[in-house]
Amino acid sequence: MKTTQFTIGQLAQRAKCKVETVHYYEKSGLMPEPPRTEGGHRLYALSDVKRLNFIRRCRELGFSIKQIKDLLKFIDEPNHYCGEVKAMATLQARDIQQKINDLQRLQSGLNEMIIQCKGEGFTIDNCPIIDALYIVDEPLIK
Repeated sequence: MKTTQFTIGQLAQRAKCKVETVHYYEKSGLMPEPPRTEGGHRLYALSDVKRLNFIRRCRELGFSIKQIKDLLKFIDEPNHYCGEVKAMATLQARDIQQKINDLQRLQSGLNEMIIQCKGEGFTIDNCPIIDALYIVDEPLIK
């Protein structure tokens, strides 16, 4: 039975990414080194498409390269359990929530500066936003 093989361009197209992304993931150790033709061209299988999609989805969820390596170990090595993946996903969800909280504080701080600004007709010398950005000792966001 012959397996379907893909060039790097076909792999990238199927996984909706760029060829440079495939090279990066290979250098990062996320994608295995593919077999090559006699002419030196890389050949990929359907399993590589699936792996690349997995990596891309992990990146979309904010997982770091190291975290993705750990997730791939769960897949590639025997004796791992769903609970390990759940623990990583739980930590990632907490990190994302912290980032959301931080962004909301940033937004609140900016909105407060915007409210204080009188806008049109006032010179830069009287701009509370510019003044707030110059202050060194006081945090902008509380």
